[in-house]
Amino acid sequence: MTEHVWSYTSTAGHLAGTDLTGYKVEATDGSIGKVDKHSDEIGDAYLVVDTGVWIFGKEVLLPASTVVRIEPDEKKIFVDRTKEQIKNAPEFHRDQHLGDTEYRAQLGSYYGIGGPFGGPII
Repeated sequence: MTEHVWSYTSTAGHLAGTDLTGYKVEATDGSIGKVDKHSDEIGDAYLVVDTGVWIFGKEVLLPASTVVRIEPDEKKIFVDRTKEQIKNAPEFHRDQHLGDTEYRAQLGSYYGIGGPFGGPII
C-alpha cells in the first residue's frame, strides 16, 4: 500500500492551509522549479511543480512524502529525491493525471515504499 506516500511527514514542517504556490522546489542536487499547484488534503497531498526549462517546460507531480523540509521564510521546499529521479518518474500530464487513480498508484509505487526506493510494488 502506498497511501502514506500522499501525506506530509510530521517532520516536514507543513502547516495545513499554507499556500505553497510559487515556492521554489529543491532536489537533493539543485533546483527543479516552482510549485504551480498543491494539495494538502489528508491522504491526497501533492505538489505540481513547473520545471521551466529544466525538463523543457514540463510539470511533475511529487507526492507530499517526498518533502523533507519547508522553509516559509525562504519560500523553499526541499525534497529527498535527485533531479534524475524526478526526471525519470512516470510522465505527468495535468489534464489526464490529477484525478487518475491508476497513475497515482504508479507514481506512488515509484516514489513510495515500493518501486526503486524499496518496499512492495502495487
